[in-house]
Amino acid sequence: MHSVAEDGWSELAPAAAATTVASARIDPRGRRSGRVRLAGLAVALLALVGMCLLSVWVGANHLPFTVVWRVLWHNDGSPPALVVHDLRIPRTLLGLAVGAALGVAGALTQALTRNDLAEPGLLGVNIGASAAVVVGISVFGVTDPAGYVWFAFVGAGITSVAVFAIGSAGRGAETPATLVVTGAAATALLGAFVNAVLLLDTATFDQIRFWDVGSLAAPGAPGLTATWPFIVVGILLAVSLARPLNALALGEESARGLGVHLFRARAVGALAVVLLCGAATTAAGPIAFVGLAVPHAARAIAGPDHRWVLPYSGLLAAILLIGADLVGRVIIAQGELRVGVVAAFVGAPVFIALCRRARLVQR
Repeated sequence: MHSVAEDGWSELAPAAAATTVASARIDPRGRRSGRVRLAGLAVALLALVGMCLLSVWVGANHLPFTVVWRVLWHNDGSPPALVVHDLRIPRTLLGLAVGAALGVAGALTQALTRNDLAEPGLLGVNIGASAAVVVGISVFGVTDPAGYVWFAFVGAGITSVAVFAIGSAGRGAETPATLVVTGAAATALLGAFVNAVLLLDTATFDQIRFWDVGSLAAPGAPGLTATWPFIVVGILLAVSLARPLNALALGEESARGLGVHLFRARAVGALAVVLLCGAATTAAGPIAFVGLAVPHAARAIAGPDHRWVLPYSGLLAAILLIGADLVGRVIIAQGELRVGVVAAFVGAPVFIALCRRARLVQR
């Protein structure tokens, strides 16, 4: 049963929203705020370009910057040119695509669930895609990313539906941590399944031993070629939902009053998350915490408007992932720390802080 105030808001919401939008158009503070956000977006884009240049320059094989800059524009077939064009550029582009996908998917998941602790990796979506990829490789013999990307989509979709169905049922359904606990259970179960398959099937283990912990080195260029169209489509779908997500943040009743078709918005959002997470997992393996931490930073900079939060999340996540890969390349003298491990070191403290804040709010 709705209260009188709620019914009145449902009737007056469209007019109120129109008045708010009209006021924002003539309010100089709103224009200045928009300019500040746009300037911040430009700074983030420049930082991303700088991080990409560092990723192309720095690696296990030290190359002078002048040499890297020369072969970057003139591929003369020399050993430095092969290192830059065959290894570092594909790796950097893969980090750019996967980072943007994880950041946008994280912001979209938090908006759809209205849960600050939600993130595809923590909700089991990434490990679901990973488990399906392992099945595709071990059982069906699919070894090309263009083939097992479809297994990743199926695994991500099934796991998403199962986690949300189980996490939304029962007395604790309204608790923000319920979905996270359900996702943790799904992650443990599917992670045990993946480990069991890899222990029993040494051929599959040899093929994906680096990919399984999150890596931009494998499958490399083939992974990027097979997944970038799906990442682009997923990002476009997410951006198209920016206004419905803003309305949904006010509550379901308010969103309906503003003319949002909730089922359609959630269906499109779920499709975008599956495309983004399935493609990102196919290309770089299961990488957690990036989609959790970055949207909070984006909202701290740009505010709650998803027309800004989504692009900020994509740019900041790409910066974070390329930076994490760069740190992993140089932190060990004769080896490499995989990007999934470095991302966990960055994101885990953020997750702990968010859990503590959620518990304090409940008190």
